[in-house]
Amino acid sequence: MSNSTAYPIGIPGQKWTDDHKAQWLAQVTIKRSYQDEVVSKLTPLAAQFEQIQYGALSYDVDKYPLFGFKPLKWDSTKKTILITGGVHGYETSGVQGAIQFLATKAQDYAQYFNVVVAPCISPWGYETINRWNPKTIDPNRSFYPNSPAEESAALMAFVATLGEVYAHIDLHETTDTDEIEFRPVLSARDGVDYAKGIIPDGFYLVGDSDNPTPAFQKAIIDSVAKVTHIAPDDNGQLIEVPIEQFGVINYPVKKLSLCAGITDNHFNTTTEVYPDSPLVTAQECNDAQVAAITGGLDYIIEYLKR
Repeated sequence: MSNSTAYPIGIPGQKWTDDHKAQWLAQVTIKRSYQDEVVSKLTPLAAQFEQIQYGALSYDVDKYPLFGFKPLKWDSTKKTILITGGVHGYETSGVQGAIQFLATKAQDYAQYFNVVVAPCISPWGYETINRWNPKTIDPNRSFYPNSPAEESAALMAFVATLGEVYAHIDLHETTDTDEIEFRPVLSARDGVDYAKGIIPDGFYLVGDSDNPTPAFQKAIIDSVAKVTHIAPDDNGQLIEVPIEQFGVINYPVKKLSLCAGITDNHFNTTTEVYPDSPLVTAQECNDAQVAAITGGLDYIIEYLKR
């Protein structure tokens, strides 16, 4: 499919100019409330955790504060676990799953770890149901020094205050809009032809090709399989990447400047829930995110006993 038929903004074969980016931003609308759907759920949790405002997006500093949660009593003898959600604001269960974990399960692991949760890294993206930020930048390709994405830069600055992070679980979704909207607009922005991809029907993980930790990944898959279905492979691939094991593919997360690669951790993974499947509900997607976290943490508890 050519660029001209895939997206109405831009000139086929040419990268977007600043004018094209402004055209794109002008047609973006607010579709839901970060304050109502996220912040209102976080406020009651301040009694159980140390709530830290680690920044605010310059697009509207009052509307888009950035929050992280730490234990009320930090224990330097415990491993630190980082949970992140909402790097891509449109991936709803990444945000809501992180909040649900904070509200229902995080305290269960306080005896083992310092659990840190940043539930919504891109609140403007959450409100506009968008993968990009207003500058047409993907925060999840922008975790590097002097990042052009303030969402990414703010999280990196916060994480730098934590010391060594032992494990990092980053919560995402793969939705139908990846092919309906994001990949066509990405191709238009970059001046290349759009080639339609395949959206897996089910949950899967993206591990780290430089540190694959297959047993850790399998423990998460086994935990999530109790909640929802795992994506079947497509001739040995998922999203055109060879599978490492059932439900798992690997990316070079640091080289791609992905969120899961922001620390020199021992274990990391990126979850991918498929909320558009006819086989799941929104609540089951949130439950799958929580099951991914608990499955990973339960594995690490047993791993550290060896």
